[in-house]
Amino acid sequence: MPPSDATAAPLAPASSRFLDRTSPPHVITLVLLAGLAALAMNVFLPSLPSMAAYFGTDYRVMQLSVSLYLAVNAVIQILIGPISDRFGRRPVLLWSLGVFVLATLGTLLATNAVIFLLFRMLQAVVVSAIVLSRAAIRDVMDEAAAASRIGYVTMGMALVPMAAPAVGGLLDEAFGWRGSFMLMLLAGMGVLALTWADLGETKPRGTGGMRAQFAELPELMTSRRFWGYCITATLASGAFFAYLGGAPFVGSVVFGMSPATLGIFFGAPAIGYAIGNFVAGRYSIHVGVDRMVLLGCLICMGGVSVMVALFALGFQSPGVFFGFFVFVGLGNGMVLPNATSGMMSVRPHLAGTASGIGGAIMIGGGAALSALAGALLTPETGAAPLLALLLITTALSVVAIVYVIRRGRQLGG
Repeated sequence: MPPSDATAAPLAPASSRFLDRTSPPHVITLVLLAGLAALAMNVFLPSLPSMAAYFGTDYRVMQLSVSLYLAVNAVIQILIGPISDRFGRRPVLLWSLGVFVLATLGTLLATNAVIFLLFRMLQAVVVSAIVLSRAAIRDVMDEAAAASRIGYVTMGMALVPMAAPAVGGLLDEAFGWRGSFMLMLLAGMGVLALTWADLGETKPRGTGGMRAQFAELPELMTSRRFWGYCITATLASGAFFAYLGGAPFVGSVVFGMSPATLGIFFGAPAIGYAIGNFVAGRYSIHVGVDRMVLLGCLICMGGVSVMVALFALGFQSPGVFFGFFVFVGLGNGMVLPNATSGMMSVRPHLAGTASGIGGAIMIGGGAALSALAGALLTPETGAAPLLALLLITTALSVVAIVYVIRRGRQLGG
């Protein structure tokens, strides 16, 4: 795995030059870094039923490849932010991508479910690509501009979760479940090479050891606004993570969809997410971070509420179930770039730490909701437990951002 060979001081975003590692990373590199993490998250989901059959286990065991992955993902984010604040974004990213490539090779060679899940959990190190691409943006931009740039980056990234499940379903039918993991391996190798060639350092190495770095944590962790942004993002995205854990079961068992058909429908939220990211990128500077988050949370809750009402009235179909997740994606596309920028802006000098801890809280909550959705769903319950989780989490997200707004007013902005 390649070491870092660039330790330049932060440069202005205007100085970014593609394939020049003496300048900040180009937007193409940031999009592909975030896209790789998104690919690893959901490209294989249509294959979960066939993977359970291959390894001779049941669906709930293979669903751990989602919930355990998210849990390890959360732990890594707690550590990766402070480490990158101390040693820089570039070396941490390069080593993380190298580990991801090796872990993906391990999943391809796994001979049983336990070995597969161990390597799958190791794949979670790729979350560094999301955490540190956001931190790199915040290193060279102010709060509103960072929210706008993060929105544009995640808009480009949204093409991956939109297309990945469909591609994964086709790969499953053509090559079996390993097709999706071979795609991850090739993508990981390509992004590693691009990152080495393009990503310049945006944060100089910190002074002191890791103990000094972690000693600054109380300054961040005692901020109510930081916690407010974290909880808002966790609850808003919780609907999507519950979807990751439960939708494959609903599609394949409740609606009887094939892997390829499920893959096509599964990408529905990404359509809304891409639109929401565009709205965030275009209007966050003018509308403001907090108001954009509130609007996104209301859209999530509204879309879920209508879907639940339609199910209660008997309109239970794949079109209704997957179609209304477009609104969940739309709301999340507006919420997450702005909430992320907000949590990193509470203490700008700890942007990497804030991005990592905030992401860990969000992913940790997502892991719990994903596992809960997978555990509660049975052929007898249908989609009802998943719908209840969606309604609760989206409603509470509105409460959380209202608190953040009121707290900001108490502090004078």
